[in-house]
Amino acid sequence: MKRTLLPALAATSLLALGACGTSQPTTEASGSDTSESSGSAGPITLTDAAGRTVELDAPAERVVVLEWQMVEDVLTLGLEPVGVADVEGYTTWNSSMPLDPDTQDVGKRGEPNLDAIYATDPDLVITEVYGPDDAVVEQLEEYDVPVLATLGADTEDPIGQMEETLDLIAQATGREDEADAAMADFEAALEEGRAAIEAADPETTEFAFFDAYAQGSTVAVRPFGQGSWIGEIGEALGLTNVWEGEVDAAYGLGSTDVEGLAEVDDALVLHTATQSETWLPQLAENRVWTNADFVEEDRLRAFPEGVWTFGGPRSGEQVVDAFVAAVTG
Repeated sequence: MKRTLLPALAATSLLALGACGTSQPTTEASGSDTSESSGSAGPITLTDAAGRTVELDAPAERVVVLEWQMVEDVLTLGLEPVGVADVEGYTTWNSSMPLDPDTQDVGKRGEPNLDAIYATDPDLVITEVYGPDDAVVEQLEEYDVPVLATLGADTEDPIGQMEETLDLIAQATGREDEADAAMADFEAALEEGRAAIEAADPETTEFAFFDAYAQGSTVAVRPFGQGSWIGEIGEALGLTNVWEGEVDAAYGLGSTDVEGLAEVDDALVLHTATQSETWLPQLAENRVWTNADFVEEDRLRAFPEGVWTFGGPRSGEQVVDAFVAAVTG
């Protein structure tokens, strides 16, 4: 199911969608397609992102999902999950694939309610693995329900990892054709977005992207640096992510303050609008912020509400649209 990007984008080295070596699934399945899904109806054997062997008697249909990127992926594949961790949070932060608000909530993403999970009678639980000894995976393994561990991010190839994760879930649910269609849409959006930016010939193609949150009377800033999913999509559109600070190895996220962010030179400065009302008003009287060049020169842009910055291909399409609007508007 691996794909290569369209020729106009393939030259960008950051877009090489090769295997990351973390969630390469193998399948052993037989049988014909069903009306509900595009894949096999027979037994499936997968190797998940934690290197575990996952065996299913048939493609999973009653799925509980414990991380929002994977919730989006399941919905993208045309399957409604029977349980989701933090339903309200998903609905707030990710608008790409609407979730039924009456979906059973099974607790926090990092601390799920095991009783609530198994009360939904799932045939598969999908979680994100955060290390070789992931505590949630270990807890879930104690129950007699298959658990699929996925890897949400990888700074080595964040766009490729997004596809790896979607592919793994597609194989577990027998919906490979739906995954192919979603990636084709994402690739088309990238090509169209890059063409739109080139045609607009903007004054700058440099950007810095951040989100922020209030910590008492101060505002903590989290830049999306090199290897971040947001950053790589921007680079795929022909833009340059100028944030070069230290970032974590999984998500490409850094940490700074308003003073650090104010050092960005002539780039567009972008941020997520979701819940920005919790921190942006605090900066109204902050002289470092108000005197920053990007504020004084009107180079500050917000992505729309509900654009999830750690998503799958449908969120990726929203990110592309937001970049194009910010750069060409």
